[in-house]
Amino acid sequence: MARTTSRPLSPHLTIWKWGPHMAVSIMHRVTGNGLATVGALGLVWWLMAAAIGPEAYATFVNCATSPIGYLVMIGLSWFFFQHLCSGLRHFVLDMGAGYELRTNKSWSIGVFLAGAVLTILFWSYIFFGKAF
Repeated sequence: MARTTSRPLSPHLTIWKWGPHMAVSIMHRVTGNGLATVGALGLVWWLMAAAIGPEAYATFVNCATSPIGYLVMIGLSWFFFQHLCSGLRHFVLDMGAGYELRTNKSWSIGVFLAGAVLTILFWSYIFFGKAF
């Protein structure tokens, strides 16, 4: 069966006008995959270190409390909060609300802001305690 060149092709990412709703959708997938892979590897490392003994656990704690370890944990917590807020947005969309263009754009921007604010609040509480 020969394909004619006059048929329109399906829209591609280069044709669509990019908006925050597209970025939130893509970030939802990225953060979910990041949590599943990096988070699972960290959890397995922590459990294995606890099971092996005090020396292995001390090595884990030294790595986790290093600057790179804190960077990874802050990144994972941002992934968590970003994925959580995006999931709540998708939940509301699944109920049929929020499809108006202005509302969808506002909520999409709000998801990014909420993920960042929640991460900052979370780590501020960890670093500064209840005095914050």
